[in-house]
Amino acid sequence: MPELPDVVVYIEHLESRLAGRTLARVRLLSPFVLRSVAPPIASAEGKKVVRVRRMGKRIVIAFEDELFLVLHLMIAGRLRWLEKDAKLPGRITLAAFEFSGGTLVFTEAGTKRRASLHVVAGEGALASMDPGGLDVLVAGLQEFAGRLKRENHTLKRALTDPRSFSGIGNAYSDEILHRAKLSPFAQTASLSEEDVKGLYDATRATLAEWTERLRREAGADFPEKVTAFREGMAVHGRFRKPCPVCGSPVQRIVYAENETNYCARCQTGGKILADRALSRLLKASWPRSIDELD
Repeated sequence: MPELPDVVVYIEHLESRLAGRTLARVRLLSPFVLRSVAPPIASAEGKKVVRVRRMGKRIVIAFEDELFLVLHLMIAGRLRWLEKDAKLPGRITLAAFEFSGGTLVFTEAGTKRRASLHVVAGEGALASMDPGGLDVLVAGLQEFAGRLKRENHTLKRALTDPRSFSGIGNAYSDEILHRAKLSPFAQTASLSEEDVKGLYDATRATLAEWTERLRREAGADFPEKVTAFREGMAVHGRFRKPCPVCGSPVQRIVYAENETNYCARCQTGGKILADRALSRLLKASWPRSIDELD
């Protein structure tokens, strides 16, 4: 799922292409992507884009008269920018938004169709869709600490809860926790003030650095290579590859459709965390420490 760095870069490119332009036509190629009924999607046609902004992991295209298109990319949703009259990309296109300068295409790979589009009227209605996560890049340390510790959860869950923090998902939470040298399963209530400060600094630095990196990679072109697995990441998607800090093999915990990647030597004092499926299967053969793998 595209997270804060990818969404920010998407928004910057959309702003430069759409601000001040009028939406000529909306084409819905998959009716299931539209999750709202009123106002109708056609009410956006003929209106001028005022700005584009982020709401958590959602992209909000704001039109005049307080009308908003809210796009949630979920796991496989992506955006493309095509020159005027260019052919739409096959079966993966969910919707196309035609402007005088080109067409914004909303796509989704696969068959699960989780990506969504809402049409919203009024700032109040838009605000009701906001999960309320804290934007760490503008928040202070005390505000961050308050959100982190208002409920006792694992650090992985706390960072990825959209009601607690804005725009952080599976990939960047792994990178943040590796930089902070904290276990993904550490409980928020058990953190020292030093731990919280380290996590705050790691969160801000990781998100800022990757946003800048993705800006440079895209350059003047609309971002096309949006993925959760990127070259240069420390642990996410790097199972069994060497940790860039200590060289130990990166470990993995798989659950549902997600996974957590971490370095046992850097983050868990050498302990290999139990994977629900594998540790039960291997039982006594399950390695307890990184040294048992060496």
